[in-house]
Amino acid sequence: MASKRPLRSLLSTASSSLRPAQSSKASLVRTSACAFSTTPSSRGPEYDTEAADRPRWQQTPPRMMAPFRIRPQANGGVFKVNEDPKRLDDAYVRMLGPGGDKVLGDEVKWLAVTHKSFDHGRRGFNDRLAYMGRRIVELQTSQALISSPQENQWPRDERGQPLNDDFGRKPYLHPALNGLQGLTDEAEGMVLNKSRLSQIAERYGLDKVTRWKPKRADNLQGSGVETVLMTSLYAIVGAIALERGGEVANKVVQDKILAPLGFTFSSDS
Repeated sequence: MASKRPLRSLLSTASSSLRPAQSSKASLVRTSACAFSTTPSSRGPEYDTEAADRPRWQQTPPRMMAPFRIRPQANGGVFKVNEDPKRLDDAYVRMLGPGGDKVLGDEVKWLAVTHKSFDHGRRGFNDRLAYMGRRIVELQTSQALISSPQENQWPRDERGQPLNDDFGRKPYLHPALNGLQGLTDEAEGMVLNKSRLSQIAERYGLDKVTRWKPKRADNLQGSGVETVLMTSLYAIVGAIALERGGEVANKVVQDKILAPLGFTFSSDS
């Protein structure tokens, strides 16, 4: 007849038999963790000397490159963007005059003409510069419209006096109020029309250096080239304001954008 062992003795024996297995399992976990923690990390391609020395505008950051193509091939062929710095400098000289290629730094010059559709935006894009530049252009346009003579829309009699309206009322007219019509959205929209601004950008050669990815390479107009060129024009103004100051940016807007649209400015403006 088997002897009865106390319950405490049985539990002690069972725990002692399980301890080696638990110890070996914990040792395995520690060994694996140690192996992972002591493995030297591999250096990424962006740490290579050749890649590190290349500027941002010239290459896609290696860490941001997709392992496979995430967008289908473009319809209508492949649109080739400019990669020649001299061609870009020529466009800045045509727009800003002699020495225009030295007004902005190299990275900013490329950033100002890079649309967000190019390379999925991985090399930076000009949206923020264009936002600031647009505010400057709109302000200068409003001031130019106020200063320019406006056609009086109110009918007058043969003596030049305003006629009464249908209710017998006569409007109050004053020379200081003649330019108020230029503050309307319609007046500003007619001046800063994307078609007109894109033509100015083409005059300076920005259509040859702006980096973007059209929906169809054989139909740039349908892909929105006018909006893209207008954005580049605004972005250059914004970049000049940040690097050279608002006074220089205002002068560029007056001489290079508004003057070709028909506005005249005095030398001290």
